[in-house]
Parts: sequence; C-alpha cells; structure tokens
Amino acid sequence: MKQDFLSLLKAPKMALIMALPKNDPELARISWESGADIVKVHCNVQHRVSKVQFGSFDEEKDVLLQILKEAKGPCGIVAGDNPAAVSRDYGKIRAAGFSFVSMYAGNMPPEIIQDDGVSRVAALGPDFTKEQAESMKPIGVDAVEASVMAPETYGQLLSTADLMSYYTIAKYSGLPVVVPTQHVIRKEDLQALSRCGTGALMIGAVVTGETKESIKKSIAGFREAIDRM
Repeated sequence: MKQDFLSLLKAPKMALIMALPKNDPELARISWESGADIVKVHCNVQHRVSKVQFGSFDEEKDVLLQILKEAKGPCGIVAGDNPAAVSRDYGKIRAAGFSFVSMYAGNMPPEIIQDDGVSRVAALGPDFTKEQAESMKPIGVDAVEASVMAPETYGQLLSTADLMSYYTIAKYSGLPVVVPTQHVIRKEDLQALSRCGTGALMIGAVVTGETKESIKKSIAGFREAIDRM
C-alpha cells in the first residue's frame, strides 16, 4: 500500500492521520469509522503526551497485527526512538505489511532508507536546518514529519512562526509534509496549513484527548472541516 499512502499525501486535499495514543484495535476502528484516512501505531518508544510506554514489536505484535488486519486504509508505525531497537525489529515490522515506517531521522538506520518496498517518513526536530530538509529527498526519504516544536511547548496554540517552519520544510525538502498536532491546531487553522504545503495533518492526544468519545469527536470534526476545503 506504499503508493496509496503517498498518493494521499500528494493529493490536492490534505490527508487526515490519526496517531493512536495506545495500540488499541478498538481505537483504530473508531478512527477509521470517524473519517481518518491513515492510522499510525507505535513500538519501542514512549508517547510524549500520553506517557504510554510502547514495547518491542514482539511485545506489541498481537494488537498490531489485529489493527493491520482490520485496517481500512494505509497503516504505519513509529518503529522506535533509537537506531538499535529499530534495527532489531525492522525485519519483523517490514514483514507485517505496514504502509510506512516513521521515526526521527536520527533514529532511522540506513537499511530503512535503502528499502524501496515501504514508504519512509523521517521526522525533523526543533533544531532542523534547511540543509537537512534539502538532503532528505536525495537520500531516499519519501515524506517528512515536521515534529519541530520543543517538547516543553506542547499544547500551546499554533503560531505564525510555526507556519513559517512548516513552509520552510516543504520548500526545501520538496516532499509531502506531515504536520503533527504538537501545538494545538484548530479547524480554522487548516487553510493556513494548506498554504504552507501541508500534505497531511496528523492529530494526536494534544487535540484528540485519549478517550474513545473525544477521539471520535475530534476526528469527525477535522474530517468535516477538511472535506469543506
């Protein structure tokens, strides 16, 4: 489903990604039913907002395979927060059939960037440079996640400075840009995000909360707003 994922990111209308606060098949089902185009799960990492500790692929395997089995569209995975763990589990992750793998560029081992059978989403952090953004496409990155907000600022409202960062990444990378809700992105901000070259909005716990009801309501609201654009 590699092309399906990238096609959604390159479409005229931005895609909607739900980053699950925990690997829960029911939350994944709610996400699809409420209008998410893409779902993202995790292993080998602690979620910065929900504080959930995601185990190794083997520890998360049963629920991850259930989520994949029931997926209604592309499903990707954050493979980890350090290269050793990612490299250890990548073969199993690859065999499971995820549409894309995602992690900070500093955590992505070279074997992933050389694997053309799956989409590679590399995240840039708060100290990104335009030179780093320019290098991503030539070395084999398929899409860039603009995770450029400092953790201590999570939950603040979106600012014009944030938009400038997203625009800079889109301009210099030449790649589809995934914007995560590290800062609070509201439905009325979507037009501004679109002008920055955003290929996908990835919503998570900062704006969705962590309950079934709040996640369902948030996804449905963003789905309606995107469809009106």
